Amino acid sequence: MKKIVNIFAAAALTAVLLVGCSSGKYKDGTYEGTGRGASSDIKVSVQVEKGKIKDVKLVEQKETKTLVEGVQQNMIPDIIKKQGTDGVEAISGATNSSKGVLEAVSKALEQAKK
Repeated sequence: MKKIVNIFAAAALTAVLLVGCSSGKYKDGTYEGTGRGASSDIKVSVQVEKGKIKDVKLVEQKETKTLVEGVQQNMIPDIIKKQGTDGVEAISGATNSSKGVLEAVSKALEQAKK
């Protein structure tokens, strides 16, 4: 009897782990969002695979090149690492461009929520 209980417990634990690993909090796909930067609207594309943010790309913007480069190099990897915009800080000196990207990514992720 004890052996049967252990087998069922192991099977249940395995099922829970498999379900937890296979899905993230977003639906797979590519989503777009737009936010207001310092001097233009910023349009982003967010790619979700296996329920997690895989990539964020700036699709369209007319911000100052050096400011946007700082956002791309520093903030976008943080968005991917944190799997969202919560806790991601704006880049010093590029505050409005950063806020525009955060707004755009947030709008894209709203579409991707399960």
